[in-house]
Amino acid sequence: MKQKIITMLELQDAMNSKVNADWRNAGYEWYRAIWMESSEMLEHYGWKWWKKQQPDTMQVKLEVVDIVHFALSIRLVQGGEQGSTLELVAADIADEFTRPQATGDIRTSIELLARQTLMDQGAHFSNIAGVMDHLDMPFDELYEIYVGKNVLNIFRQDNGYKEGHYIKTWRGREDNEHLADILEQLDSDSASFKSDIYQALEHAYPEPAAA
Repeated sequence: MKQKIITMLELQDAMNSKVNADWRNAGYEWYRAIWMESSEMLEHYGWKWWKKQQPDTMQVKLEVVDIVHFALSIRLVQGGEQGSTLELVAADIADEFTRPQATGDIRTSIELLARQTLMDQGAHFSNIAGVMDHLDMPFDELYEIYVGKNVLNIFRQDNGYKEGHYIKTWRGREDNEHLADILEQLDSDSASFKSDIYQALEHAYPEPAAA
């Protein structure tokens, strides 16, 4: 788990740097993104007693992954301020993942995560792990989805997403769907997992002239 978390931290740093090379000193409110994503997660799961709602489990899991992006960013900033190595930061996160904190209901567990985040503006991986337990979502699944989404985001930036000429739909399907196919074919335990995803995206991506 620790090595996979190191990979996630490296990917998060790379993605943040594409948006702003000086992102560590930008003062971004990562905590605000976490509690807002928590609200979206609750919407996807369903909480309204006055209407019939069916939990969208995959969307809830994707919100968990989005929250992890912001939580990792917080720990990278804190680690830099404290002079900690990636190994030490990853070890602390791994320890928290093994000690999930949750209530008896996923809705209140999501609220617990949001409340803890608002209290100290920090990253709470034990609370994230608690929500994951409700979803029967193992760490390896989180890792696979996280790395896939992160690499796809970098791939988009490298192919003109910011400039507006990235092709998001290939052969009638969105890039997220192609990514899901790619992830099914790859070994997430491989040391080259992230580069394998990028290479597979490059192979599948159409030439701009074919748009």
